[in-house]
Amino acid sequence: MQALYAGDRERGEALLGEPDVFEAAAFGRVDRLRELLDTDPAPAGAFAPDGFTALHFAAFFAQPETAALLLERGADPRARARNAMEVEPLHSAAASRQVEICRMLLDRGADPNARQEGGFVALHAAAQNGDEELAALLVERGADKSLAADDGRTAVDIALQAGHARLADSLA
Repeated sequence: MQALYAGDRERGEALLGEPDVFEAAAFGRVDRLRELLDTDPAPAGAFAPDGFTALHFAAFFAQPETAALLLERGADPRARARNAMEVEPLHSAAASRQVEICRMLLDRGADPNARQEGGFVALHAAAQNGDEELAALLVERGADKSLAADDGRTAVDIALQAGHARLADSLA
C-alpha cells in the first residue's frame, strides 16, 4: 500500500502477495475481493488500521469495479475515516478526480456537502483540480457552492487561486 500511495503501482504489484480486502479494493482485484466478501461480508464495512475503509481505497485509487462491488455488498458510502482527515469515500474519489465513482457514491446516498478535516467538501477538491465535470455533477446533486472551508475560502476562491477562472465563473 505504501508503494501505491507513493505512485509506484508497479512496485506495489510486485510486493503484493495474497491481498486482503483493503489491498484488493485499492489494486482493483475484483475477483479476489468478491471471494473474500463471499466468505465473510463483514469486511465490506470494516476499517483498516489507518482508519480508511476498502471503499475509501477503491475511490482514491480509481477502482470503479471494486467500488461498485463494495457498495453492492453493503459498504457505507458515508463512512467517515477514523483518522484526522475525517474523509468520506466521496472526498477520496473527488481528490483523485474519479467522476464515475463520485456518481456511484452519490447514487447510494453520499452527502455532497459532507465536510472533512478543515471544513473542506468534495466541491472544493473539484475546484482545486479544475475538474469542471465533477463540479457540475456535485452541484447538480446538491453541493452548496457557498460553503466555505474553515479558512473561509469557497469553491470559487479555491478555483481562482488554482488558476481555474472558467470553473470559478461557473461556480459564482
